[in-house]
Amino acid sequence: MRWKFARFCAAGLAAILLAHTILAANAGELNGRVIALADGDTLTLLGADKKEVRVRLEGIDAPETGQAWGMRAKQTLSGLVLSKTVRIATSGRDDYGRTLGRVYVGGIDVNAEMVRTGSAWAYRQYLTDSSLLKVEQEARNAKRGLWSMSPDETMPPWDWRHGTAVSTSVVAPQAHGQCAPKRYCREMSSCAEARFYLNACGVRSLDGDHDGTPCENLCR
Repeated sequence: MRWKFARFCAAGLAAILLAHTILAANAGELNGRVIALADGDTLTLLGADKKEVRVRLEGIDAPETGQAWGMRAKQTLSGLVLSKTVRIATSGRDDYGRTLGRVYVGGIDVNAEMVRTGSAWAYRQYLTDSSLLKVEQEARNAKRGLWSMSPDETMPPWDWRHGTAVSTSVVAPQAHGQCAPKRYCREMSSCAEARFYLNACGVRSLDGDHDGTPCENLCR
C-alpha cells in the first residue's frame, strides 16, 4: 500500500513539475548574459544553454549608427546591458527573425530607460505599451539625449531608413551637385551640410571620434 501511495505522490509531483515547465515555456522568458550589441536597440544574448539569441528591443527605435546620436545611443545601451545578466520578456519575432522582447536588468526596464534618456523613440508603428509615448514626451521636454539637438537633426530612424521626411536644410547641398568633393569640416557651412556629407555621401572623415556627430564645432 505504501509503495502505491509513494508512486501516486511521485506521479503527482511529476505532473506539477511538468505543468510549471509548460507555463514557464509559454511565458516567453529568456535569461542570459549580453555579449554583443548591433546598435542602440539590438543585442545578442548568450543563454544558459550556450546558444546565442539576437534580440530586438520591443516598442522602441534607436537612431541608426550612421545617424545623428546613433553611436551615443549604442553607448547608452552598452552601459545598461553589455556583459550583464538580463531577463527578457519575449513576444515573438520580427521580419528579420530576431526575438522581440522587453529587457530587464534587475529592476530597470531597459526599453523604457532608452526612451527616458533620449536614446530612442517610442516605435509608434509597433507600439504595444502606450506609456512609452509619455516617457518620450518627458525626454523631449527636458531636452535629454537626442532631443538636445536642433529639430532638423532629430529625424525618426524609420524615416531615415527609408529616406523620407528629410529636412530641406539637410538636402540643400545636393541641389548644387551630387556630393561635391568636400572632405573636411572647414569646408562645411553648417551642421546640416556636415550631416548630409556624413550620412548621404559617406564622408567618414567628418566624424573623427565615431560618435555619429560630424564636425563638433558646428554640431554642438
